[in-house]
Amino acid sequence: MTEPSPDYVQSLARGLAVIRAFDAEHPRRTLSEVAHATDLTRATARRFLLTLVELGYVRSDGNQFWLTPRVLELGYSFLSSLTLPDLAGPHLEALAEKVRESTSVSILDGTDIVYVARVPVSRIMTVSINIGTRFPAYATSMGRVLLADLDADALENYLATVELTPLTDTTVTTKRQLRAELAQVRADGYCVVDQELEHGLRSMAAPVRDQRGVVVAAVNISTQAARYTLREVRDSLVPALLETGAAIEHDLTRIRSTT
Repeated sequence: MTEPSPDYVQSLARGLAVIRAFDAEHPRRTLSEVAHATDLTRATARRFLLTLVELGYVRSDGNQFWLTPRVLELGYSFLSSLTLPDLAGPHLEALAEKVRESTSVSILDGTDIVYVARVPVSRIMTVSINIGTRFPAYATSMGRVLLADLDADALENYLATVELTPLTDTTVTTKRQLRAELAQVRADGYCVVDQELEHGLRSMAAPVRDQRGVVVAAVNISTQAARYTLREVRDSLVPALLETGAAIEHDLTRIRSTT
């Protein structure tokens, strides 16, 4: 067993062990049970339990002890510090492992999308994609998902300022076309973009909404066009993508409501 460092505070470690002695299977414990679970003497366990009672983290009926909702305060700082990339990361990793393709999350910044989380599986573009990489929103699946949720004024402002430059021979370059594409995204609940950002690249994106129902980010899968037909993209990849978007939403809503 590794020796504790000189800075190790044994009393703090014991107090946390007493708190961890309670779980879903043991929501209530007697003094003897807590002492046994924490490998403390009854006298030591009693002092910690009574201290926690006095602080409001534990209650007792004189025979059994149980935690109070106040223990949630101990995790508040951690939960409130979690960012969207923190929340999305594990889901992106699971999605990438499932579909064997690169996955990402981005947000809208002006007329561009900005990558805030990414799990690369293989090099899919001629340029390297990293956290902070920017692409024009109009030519990307994530961008269109984000644009599709803008209110009328915000969308008009975007269309008034953006320059729809052709990046490939299939890039949407008129505002009328883009409006139609965004309407389709709203109807479908996801977006597929076929080789508009770069030849040979197909990507699909789904929205990530906050507790108010506002789209705050987009999650996507990118793949080589040679690997999947458009039908296969919709049949094989989009369902997994939508599940991941919903899972990130669930965590985001749960964390924000907790904090």
